[in-house]
Amino acid sequence: MITLFKNARILTFKDDQIIQGELAVTDQRISFIGEHYDGQTPDRIIDCEGNLLMPGFKDAHAHTAMVFARSKADDLSLHDWLYDTIFPMEARFESNDIYHLTKLGILEYLTSGITAAFDMYFHVPEIVRASEEMGFRSVILATSDSEPISLLRERFLTLNKENSLVSYRLGIHAEYTTKPERIKAVADLAKELHTQTYTHVGETLDEVNGCIKRYGKTPLSYLVSQGFFANGGGGFHCNYFTDEEIELCKKLGIYVVTNPGSNVKLASGIAPLVKYQKAGVKLAIGTDGAASNNSLDMFKEMYLASVLQKVSLKDAAAMDGFDVLKMATVGSAHCMGLKDCDVLDVNKYADIIMIDLQNPAMQPINNIKKNIVYAGSKDIVKMTMINGKILYYDHKFYVDQPIQEIYENAQRITDRLGKNI
Repeated sequence: MITLFKNARILTFKDDQIIQGELAVTDQRISFIGEHYDGQTPDRIIDCEGNLLMPGFKDAHAHTAMVFARSKADDLSLHDWLYDTIFPMEARFESNDIYHLTKLGILEYLTSGITAAFDMYFHVPEIVRASEEMGFRSVILATSDSEPISLLRERFLTLNKENSLVSYRLGIHAEYTTKPERIKAVADLAKELHTQTYTHVGETLDEVNGCIKRYGKTPLSYLVSQGFFANGGGGFHCNYFTDEEIELCKKLGIYVVTNPGSNVKLASGIAPLVKYQKAGVKLAIGTDGAASNNSLDMFKEMYLASVLQKVSLKDAAAMDGFDVLKMATVGSAHCMGLKDCDVLDVNKYADIIMIDLQNPAMQPINNIKKNIVYAGSKDIVKMTMINGKILYYDHKFYVDQPIQEIYENAQRITDRLGKNI
């Protein structure tokens, strides 16, 4: 199957230039980018009418199935939100709940031009099934303490297959929710498999102070002392790092994955991204879950990632818009280990979005790249293609299940989980 996009503006992210030309997709991969395609006759031609093709956004931290708690626990502190609402609802999960809820989350990703998510949640087989049926690219980070290390090893070896929509990474939920022996066991497995590890870290001051009280170290420093980041990886939120921890991130190749929407809504703090950037720390962006955010919207995250730095530093030049756009695409892809769909290039996976430059918010045209960050919204996503398949076009979904059925399943589960809570 060959799909040809013509009359396109193309931002490949191999550099910062926008070119005019054509792009061809053969099956799951990009087969041509240039001025004029003269290859095999395409099966489908799409006239982009001057709109922009670019790599899809990669959501580098998410809890997809947590759509069940959207606006269920608003206006609460992180502790009360987690222990009084979220944990009690999660204790009621039944078979296939996460499968159905994940499908709803995936629909929302598609509307935001998100072509892959780093999904930290339970019941891995249900996430795998939902992702494969929807045609969505998921990197799964399972963090349940109840799962034996042997199962983590087995999943790592079986899910990380070439040409698969689903891959698997190792991690823990957080230092404060994980027993020391489990942290050490996951660290040892990562060393055995020569792979990265990931976790929530430095999200709140209470977390930091609690870790210092328990171990005499800040959370990231403690995890490093346990060998947890021996092969690099990533930390989610990272609002409170010492200078020593920043240096550890740079030295060990630990990505900072910022989640500004969730952080400001839960009043957790503002990650000092400019400081991290100047120190040479690698950056990525995630939405967190809809339970705390409350949306899976990369445009909101990008805007906040930039403007919160400007206001906190009282410097309008801080956190350049194009740098943020790169964080949400290339940076997040590399953090997640998705180096085959980070940029648009021949032989890369065709995980492509089309930005509607005819939308009033994108007119008149001055600086397209920065305007996506500062004026963009889900309304400007005209197309989301994953693995060479168009799943969303002109605000319509092209998936293999009726949309209303996905909504009804999610509502039924949500009503049961939230009863009397």
